[in-house]
Amino acid sequence: MPQNQNIPKKEFQYCPVCGKKLEINYIEGKNRKSCSSCGFVDYENPLPCVSIIGIKGDKIVLIKRGIQPSKGIWAPPSGFMEAGEKPEDTALRELYEETSLKGEIINLLGVYSQNTKIYGNLVIIIFLVRITAGNIKAGDDAMDAKFFDFNGIPQMKHYFYKEAIKKAIKQIKNK
Repeated sequence: MPQNQNIPKKEFQYCPVCGKKLEINYIEGKNRKSCSSCGFVDYENPLPCVSIIGIKGDKIVLIKRGIQPSKGIWAPPSGFMEAGEKPEDTALRELYEETSLKGEIINLLGVYSQNTKIYGNLVIIIFLVRITAGNIKAGDDAMDAKFFDFNGIPQMKHYFYKEAIKKAIKQIKNK
């Protein structure tokens, strides 16, 4: 995730199409910023993120976050999708950037939503990934990276990580 974690989410005050000051109007069942001059509506769409539940045998890979938010907390490798990037490509890129590991996607574990102070609403796409190569090493915005036994996973901050990890372990054990 980006280094500048304390920058507030950008909000339009003026129309990006014609430059007029935006107003609050009731549109499609919600109060939304819009332009009465050209009709632009600021829909405030969510920002897509991808997370990886990386499995190797009976172990899961986690990173200790090296930046805010949640600096020092163990979490699955994750990050924002780049423009034009497929979610699956983001998953494998983030895995490599944060752990120096390579993998193959097994399946989609879930899609979740979270509202944040900094980025607004996020859509988190979580994949189950089988680790296939590499020597684990913290990289990018991670201060540490290591494998944990299924029964020794640290407490997760977000409910969607807990849920996705449970699903992943169940799938792996049932194979």
